[in-house]
Amino acid sequence: MSGFVGILVSDPWLQNQFTQVELRSLKSHFTSMRRESGKLTVSDLASRMGRSKVVGDQNISNEERASLIQSFHPNLNDEVDFEFYLRIYLNLQAHVNAIIGSGVKNSSAFLKASTTTLLHTISDSEKSSYVAHINNYLSGDDILNKYLPINPQSNDLFEVAKDGVLLCKLINVAVPGTIDERAINTKSMLNPWERNENHTLCLNSAKAIGCTVVNIGTQDIIEGRRHLVLGVISQIIKIQLLADLNLKKTPQLVELVDDSKDVEELMSLPPDKILLRWMNFQLRKSEYKKTVTNFSSDVKDAEAYTNLLNVLAPEHKNPSKLTAKNTFERAKLVLEHADRMGCRRYLTAKDIVEGSPNLNLAFVAHIFQHRNGLSTKTKQISFLETLADDTQISREEKAFRFWINSFDSSVYINNVFEDLRDGWILLQTLDKVSPGIVNWKVASKPPIKLPFKKVENCNQVVKLGKQLKFSLVNIAGNDIVQGNKKLILAYLWQLMRYNILQLLKNLRFHSNGKEIADVDILEWANAKVRKNGSQTRMYSFRDKSLSDGIFFLELLSSVQPRAVNWSLVTNGVTDEEKKMNATYVISIARKLGCSIFLLPEDITEVNQKMILTLTASIMHWTLKQPIHLIKPTGSPDSHNGSLLDDSTSDSSIE
Repeated sequence: MSGFVGILVSDPWLQNQFTQVELRSLKSHFTSMRRESGKLTVSDLASRMGRSKVVGDQNISNEERASLIQSFHPNLNDEVDFEFYLRIYLNLQAHVNAIIGSGVKNSSAFLKASTTTLLHTISDSEKSSYVAHINNYLSGDDILNKYLPINPQSNDLFEVAKDGVLLCKLINVAVPGTIDERAINTKSMLNPWERNENHTLCLNSAKAIGCTVVNIGTQDIIEGRRHLVLGVISQIIKIQLLADLNLKKTPQLVELVDDSKDVEELMSLPPDKILLRWMNFQLRKSEYKKTVTNFSSDVKDAEAYTNLLNVLAPEHKNPSKLTAKNTFERAKLVLEHADRMGCRRYLTAKDIVEGSPNLNLAFVAHIFQHRNGLSTKTKQISFLETLADDTQISREEKAFRFWINSFDSSVYINNVFEDLRDGWILLQTLDKVSPGIVNWKVASKPPIKLPFKKVENCNQVVKLGKQLKFSLVNIAGNDIVQGNKKLILAYLWQLMRYNILQLLKNLRFHSNGKEIADVDILEWANAKVRKNGSQTRMYSFRDKSLSDGIFFLELLSSVQPRAVNWSLVTNGVTDEEKKMNATYVISIARKLGCSIFLLPEDITEVNQKMILTLTASIMHWTLKQPIHLIKPTGSPDSHNGSLLDDSTSDSSIE
């Protein structure tokens, strides 16, 4: 965030929730409310926020607002400062968004809604199902065995999650290898610093596997805020359950389409949409004539489930299911069928008839994992051989997608090549990275039916890129509309790079606003490592010697001496040793607080782009720390005497 944000807000988590424009507006509202009587207490907030129309006044009554605020903070006589007001604002705004967004048809809304909707109620059914999942997948874990199995009828889950270990372990179950478990603080009695490190590692790693954790901070986990903790757990489990719903993991999915063009379309779909397509594909083999479009209202009557299970496991068929008049009885029979298949998990008959979307999705995903009913015909699998297999493009697409989703934007994207083609999300991201740059008057908001409107949006995207001095030779708006992969990735890389350079520039009070260049980051990193007594050096961001990870461990150790346990570091000679070091580097950086989206392979293969973002993120974290936490250093190799001097951080700007 900018220096301006740092002046108004000292809490780093709050700094990351707002743009400069938003913060200025909220500060103005806050000042206005406090001016009425010279001070502002919790009891004043509801009526004054209503009059100032800060939060969706048309969607929430004064009585509801007052009740919500009291549930957030029962002591009504406490005086409200600006940061407290921002937290109340975020909670209220999320409540309003939940009301407005209940009908939104975003295919992956669950990935966002479960954590941005700060309702202070939780579903006991969801909690019980997720506890059963945790008990099953983490049983036998050496660290957690003293807590497992957790009683699903109690709230013990939230107590066990408070030290961050369970959440870190659950992330590794969902996406193995995401967190180097050597970086998790696991001793029996953790001090507050160590707990905070675990939570930071967990949240940054959750973002890196595709979770949206906007409005969730380490304090929320420490305090065991149930709705937020359950929201994170829900997302992690869903990512695990949907992991096989792609052609790489399950090539048999190609049976759902007719030709290679359809295969490309299938590959671009989010996993929950693929799951729906698979379900309808199997239902067409039965007498069921409807199309299932969601995991809620369309499955409430249990008829779709009855037919699906009869197709997949006819040997367990119960004729009475089809004649059952009572929906609840039919749902019970469905679960009995699933039980005979070994698939009864995640929901009850009550959850089916009530249309619980999260649990129904989990149930169908579990059935898919256990018995998908797909064949492996050679002719169909051969379609895959005609498609380009570019691992690098896939890796970069994922990194940029998760980076964009880490912003608090209104839409969760599943594929940058498809979801950015109308230009709208790119414009939103540009506005986050460079507030005020977008001319919204000439932008068209989805759904966009007219093709030329999409081109207009994308033309503005290209125009703004040139304004920010991106290299956009031979790139036009229509290239984005057409989903040109290489050009889209080239644009996104420059946007990500611009963002991190601006973050660094805004942290510094130097050289009359001198721009920061790649060479400044390189020199800063080398100076830090050298002053820590090491001879290791990075000659460029494509320096092949970086593949062993040692330089980055030296850098992390120089900015936080206790961060690296050197007894766990390998020599980095073999490929396996290099990967171990790279995984450790990423986990330690996330544990400190770096929000990074690279994979160990990006280090071992020395991916220049990701190496730059890693180094810049470590630099950004370091320069954000208060002065008393930063070791004073001279700067003999300083670039114009400003960038390598740690004596000035954003916290010192007056």
